[in-house]
Amino acid sequence: MNLLTTANNKCIVGLSPMDDITDLPFRQLCKEMGADLLITEFIASEALNRDAEKSLRKMRFTSEQHPIGIQIFGADKEELLRCLEVVEQAEPDFIDINWGCPVRKVAGKGAGSGILQDIPKMLRITASIVKHAHLPVTVKTRLGYSHDSMMITDFCEALQDTGIEALSIHGRTKNQMYSGVADWSMIGAVKNNPRMTIPIFGNGDITTAAQAVENKNRYGVDGILIGRGAIGNPWIFEQCQRAFRGEPDREITVKERVEVCRRHLLAAAEFKGERTAVFEMRKHYGAYFKGLFNFKPFRLALVATPTLEDTLAVLDRIEEHYN
Repeated sequence: MNLLTTANNKCIVGLSPMDDITDLPFRQLCKEMGADLLITEFIASEALNRDAEKSLRKMRFTSEQHPIGIQIFGADKEELLRCLEVVEQAEPDFIDINWGCPVRKVAGKGAGSGILQDIPKMLRITASIVKHAHLPVTVKTRLGYSHDSMMITDFCEALQDTGIEALSIHGRTKNQMYSGVADWSMIGAVKNNPRMTIPIFGNGDITTAAQAVENKNRYGVDGILIGRGAIGNPWIFEQCQRAFRGEPDREITVKERVEVCRRHLLAAAEFKGERTAVFEMRKHYGAYFKGLFNFKPFRLALVATPTLEDTLAVLDRIEEHYN
């Protein structure tokens, strides 16, 4: 699938990578709900090179999840080049380089958006990966390291010159982390630069279908990646597809919310084990049941239950209570 080809011929709507969120079970739900494009959680090149079990599991995907990219990160060129072989053996559609993660444990080591302090190094590593990879290479980045160093329009041209086939931009700097408001005007400036010819994807603060349509129309991006707005809300992709087709939205009933949440939990338990699934799913519950009147007691019960059986029992009570 060409990155510019979508079923609606208007805008690609994809799932942005999030650590311990966009795992195989959640990606499957998002795909079923209409996500055009999927990307795995980011994976450390060093971990892949030492066959770390958790990192290898992050690369797994089903045949239904194509087109999908595997996202890698690291600060050492040789480590990144070494991991290409194991990544390509998984047979994704493309390899995505993470030059955007702002968290300290990544950026503090010069990986992710930490490399935005050394643009020449970023370009050298990217060019080397493109040269040695047998699959298309894309990049995810941010506006810059800080507001004083937002050279996004300049270094995106240079990234394009390395041979990457698409570029995703989160509309914040590294120092902003996830605070403030994503600046889509800078993403639009990259897209509307006449020297840019590769697809440009925008990312940041998309929580509704209306926002997706507005940002597509205002900034002309080729695609939109949704991250935090999809947590506990895989329906956002269906809503975006409907909006781009000009169709009315539909109501998501409590029964459907419980059914999808239950499916998510059970699939996560099968994939990662019950203990891990029960813990990681706590990040999703607030969004799955957002807006329900007097939901707080149920939310507290969901985040406190230690077992899969107890969590399923709480979900049953939610369905019974609101129906």
